[in-house]
Amino acid sequence: MRSSNPVFSRRGFSRDTGYAGFNAPPQAGGAANPYAGANPYAQGGNPYAQGQQDVTQAPPQYTPQTRPMTMDDVVARTGMTLGTVVAGATVGWLFLTQSLGFAIGAGLVAMVLALVQSFKRKPSPALILGYAALEGLFLGALSGFLNGLPNMNGAPMQAVLGTMAVFVAMLVAYKTRIVRVTARFTRFVMIAAMGFVLLSLVNVLFMVFAGGEGLGFRSGPLGIVFGIVGVVLGALFLALDFKQVEDGIAYGAPREESWLAAFGLTLTLVWIYMEMLRLISILRGD
Repeated sequence: MRSSNPVFSRRGFSRDTGYAGFNAPPQAGGAANPYAGANPYAQGGNPYAQGQQDVTQAPPQYTPQTRPMTMDDVVARTGMTLGTVVAGATVGWLFLTQSLGFAIGAGLVAMVLALVQSFKRKPSPALILGYAALEGLFLGALSGFLNGLPNMNGAPMQAVLGTMAVFVAMLVAYKTRIVRVTARFTRFVMIAAMGFVLLSLVNVLFMVFAGGEGLGFRSGPLGIVFGIVGVVLGALFLALDFKQVEDGIAYGAPREESWLAAFGLTLTLVWIYMEMLRLISILRGD
């Protein structure tokens, strides 16, 4: 099954029929480990777990296809992906603030690359890093342009700090189990996200064909409420991302799956940043 994040649909770590790409944690009565057949060290597959083998025999060596994903892998791939976004954003900020047409084009190509990766069976580092670079160009150019407006000076930095604060707060809430990702939680987030995106699309259509501010979801008091909802949805999707990473490591997912974790986290953080920037612009009356 696929798991979705606020921007794009992407494949989760699960290979079975668990809801929205999430499995029950590896415990008695939980879902079957989707990696047990592919990884000799996945749950229930450790040849030394039963105590019946000759312990003098050297343990089998991992190969690139069987070494399981670790938290270090996820951190490293996420750092590479976000670092590429930052590098692209720096270029966009310095050189493309007056060429928003090019920047928008880069953003559209980034969207295409993300969609292609979402429907691929395996993660492609080239596609993920290509998306990160082009998305960074778009975000940097847009942020630089907005920063030059009279009422928006410093707004991009505030949005960055706000995004970091949301990430840290949700990570702490998830680790301390203040936020628990269950099937009901997942269903609620997915339904809320679909409603949010649908209302956004309807608003855009009204803006295009009727002119003005559309339904008012992006300006005034209603826009502020809508922006807060967008940020909250992004935070909830971070919890889903954390759950995917936790389950993937527990199940012994292949190391290459860490690229999917990096991809999903990057998409969610980009979503939160954009909603933060939009919210700040409304609050500043621009």
